[in-house]
Amino acid sequence: MISKNLQETENTLLKNYEKYYRLAYSYTKNKEDALDVVQESAYKAIRDCSKVENPAYLSTWIYRIVINTAVDLLRKQQKDSSCTEIPEERCGREDIYRDPDLENALNSLNQTEKTIITLRYFEDLRLEDVARIMNLNQNTVKAKLYRGLKKLRAKME
Repeated sequence: MISKNLQETENTLLKNYEKYYRLAYSYTKNKEDALDVVQESAYKAIRDCSKVENPAYLSTWIYRIVINTAVDLLRKQQKDSSCTEIPEERCGREDIYRDPDLENALNSLNQTEKTIITLRYFEDLRLEDVARIMNLNQNTVKAKLYRGLKKLRAKME
């Protein structure tokens, strides 16, 4: 069972690497940090893949690891940093599918709303999968999604 989970985990990581990178980058806004997050997440996924009971949930489980690893990195950086602003050289715009206005509006949302919108619209995941990743009820995810979209609309106008 462990070797089967390991193989499925490796396949899922390879198949979805770019998606995990984009998600990590949406948090870190930095290529090197996003790569570190994906690498650390892959390590954690491979290390703990035997804990996954249902292989159908493997991809959403890895998304959750990426999110948690990115948030942990940001907390560590914030704790280590004496200033709260991100240096200008770390504010690169690698994701060309986002425009600056949308990026600013997304950053104005709380972390949960931002994550739900990113997973739903930029990673094209179903609400059911987003709910599983976020460990929330699907109706809660819907409510937070629509609340977040309403805030985005207001910011963009």
